[in-house]
Amino acid sequence: MLVVPAILDTFASLKDKTIRLVFYCNELTPQQLLKVAENIQQFGYLAFKNDKYKNKELDTLESIKPGLETKKSKSQLLRSVLFRNFEKNKEGYKEFHDYYDFKMNKMITFFKDKLND
Repeated sequence: MLVVPAILDTFASLKDKTIRLVFYCNELTPQQLLKVAENIQQFGYLAFKNDKYKNKELDTLESIKPGLETKKSKSQLLRSVLFRNFEKNKEGYKEFHDYYDFKMNKMITFFKDKLND
């Protein structure tokens, strides 16, 4: 578990109905920085409090068993991931639905070809 003092700077509602939170913190120790690096792109829990956590609260947070808790179906998650990829690299497409159709057809063809092996 990583606990660092931080300032919640901004938030933004994204098109796929997720929310981006931006935090700033002071310089991290090498151990804290390693913990951050180890958890890039991992699902986890965020607990934010205006005051310093007490030991009992930290113990409670530590006892939480992580699990992917989402109301989105696997197909909705895939669509969200494709949308994020589209935002980063449009690959020549102007509209997301065209990009989505291309990528989905590519995946469908890939798995159809596996049936013929």
